[in-house]
Amino acid sequence: MAAYLELYHSGKLRERVEAALSLLESCSVCPRNCGVNRLAGDVGKCRTPREAMVSSYGPHFGEESPLVGRHGSGTIFFTNCNLRCLFCQNYSISQLGEGYKVSKEELAHMMLSLQVRGCHNINLVSPTHVVPQILEALELAVESGLHLPLVYNSGGYDLVETLRILEGVIDIYMPDMKYDDEKIARELSGIENYPEINKAAIKEMHRQVGDLEISEEGVAQRGLLVRHLVLPNGLAGTRGIVNFLSKKISRNTYVNIMAQYRPCYRALENPSLGRRISSAEFYEALSLAQEAGLTRLDKAHPVEILRPDMSG
Repeated sequence: MAAYLELYHSGKLRERVEAALSLLESCSVCPRNCGVNRLAGDVGKCRTPREAMVSSYGPHFGEESPLVGRHGSGTIFFTNCNLRCLFCQNYSISQLGEGYKVSKEELAHMMLSLQVRGCHNINLVSPTHVVPQILEALELAVESGLHLPLVYNSGGYDLVETLRILEGVIDIYMPDMKYDDEKIARELSGIENYPEINKAAIKEMHRQVGDLEISEEGVAQRGLLVRHLVLPNGLAGTRGIVNFLSKKISRNTYVNIMAQYRPCYRALENPSLGRRISSAEFYEALSLAQEAGLTRLDKAHPVEILRPDMSG
C-alpha cells in the first residue's frame, strides 16, 4: 500500500497540501528561498509560477531495474529546475523550459493514466520546485483510486523543511548526489552550499523511508535509492560521497554509480567537462564505493559509453 493512502484516509493529507501551498506565497519551497509570491504568478529561480509545468509523461524503461520491473516506471517530467547544471542532458526541459502548464486536475489525470497503463510507480522527475502542486494533484488522484508508490526523483538540492511535509507521502526517494565540493557545485550548477544541503536532505530522506526494499518480483516498494553521476577529472568528488553514504547513512544504501556523462548543453564552456569519462574513471568510482563498504551497487551500466579517453 502506498504511504500516502494512510494520510489521506486520516484526513492529514489535506493538512500537508495546505502547508505546502503556504510556502508559495513567499516562496521557500527549495533552498533557493527566492521569496517571490508564486501564488500571484511571480517566478523565482525555478521560473515556475502558480501552476506546475510538464514536458511529458509515460511509461519509462530506462530507469533503474527495481523501478522499471516488467511494465515500466510511470514518469512525469516536470519542466524547469532549481539547478543550473552546465552539462544537463535534459537541458531543453530543465533550462530552456520545454513544456506546458498543467492544472491540478490535469496532473492528477496523468498519475491515474500511468496507473491504468500498468506502471509500477509514479516517478516524479525534477519535483523539488513543484512539491505543493504535486500534493494538491495527488489528493485528487487518490480520490479517484490512485494507489501506486510515489518516487521523488530529484537533483538532491532539497530543503529539509519541505521534505518533512512529504513524510508519509513519498515511498521511494531517488536523489542525486552530484558533488562533494561546494566550489565545484557553484561553478558547474550555479548553487550555494550544495554538499551541505544535499547531505542533510539525504539524511532526512533515509530517516523517513530507510534502505530500499524490493519485492520478490524485483520491484522497489519503499526506501532510498541514490544516483551519483561520475564526471571527468574527478569533479563529482566520488570518494567523499561514497564515504558519507557508508558512514552516515547505511552500507546497505542502494547506489547507482552512473557512467552516462557526455558533454551537453554548455559543458564545453568548461574545459574540464569537455569529454566523456574514461572506463578507468568509471571503474575507479566503482572501486571507491566498494572500498567504502557499500554493498548494493546498481549493475546496469551501459557498456557502450565506456569508451577510451581520446582527449589526448
